[in-house]
Amino acid sequence: MKKPKIFIACDTTNIKEVKKIFLKTKTNQLNIGYKFGLEFLYTRFGRSFVSKIKNKDIFLDYKISDIPSTSSKAIKSLKDIKSLSYITVHVSSGYQCLKEVKKTTKKINKKIKVLGVTILTSFTNSLIKKIGHTRSIKDLVKKQASLAKSAGLDGIVCSGYEAKFLKKICKNMEIITPGIRFKGDGVEDQKRVMTPADAFKNGATAIVMGRSITKGNIKNNIQKLIKSL
Repeated sequence: MKKPKIFIACDTTNIKEVKKIFLKTKTNQLNIGYKFGLEFLYTRFGRSFVSKIKNKDIFLDYKISDIPSTSSKAIKSLKDIKSLSYITVHVSSGYQCLKEVKKTTKKINKKIKVLGVTILTSFTNSLIKKIGHTRSIKDLVKKQASLAKSAGLDGIVCSGYEAKFLKKICKNMEIITPGIRFKGDGVEDQKRVMTPADAFKNGATAIVMGRSITKGNIKNNIQKLIKSL
């Protein structure tokens, strides 16, 4: 049976904390990878640290969003990160940017997968209207998923709610779902949250978990995750 794919979000600015997460999340029952976002990558040591990681599945959540040429150059700067498996780009950056990011990524390392970030899980329909959108999140994400597919991306990032109806659009693509919480956990700044089991049931091929795993007893939290699946 295929092991569930879990990316642990290393949302910290502390290298010792990251090493602790690596150590405490070891398990043979899950396919574990590690996601680094801007909080860690924007430190003076973050970029250097991830370039030295070996034998781990690394997901760099840069959420690239710029003109095509600048985005391409950003990708080229990552060529020395040997364990890099996933990189993110905002679908809202447009078709040409998505195509350029995919093209450049394949030139530096054919194994790296490019994921298109749709509407962030911190948004609700009312919040999305405040920045000028007139369509619902569901409609926007459908449109974005189709654009990501047409640009040749390897997968998308969306909430568990959208994963359910994107399975048909995103055939043969990865659907990675953040905003994952255990039942009863606080949602903090997230809005469209879901439990691990429900996200996989809805069609996620992988999930991203941060605070629900890394706060408190990490080993116990991993066991809780395994039992919940």
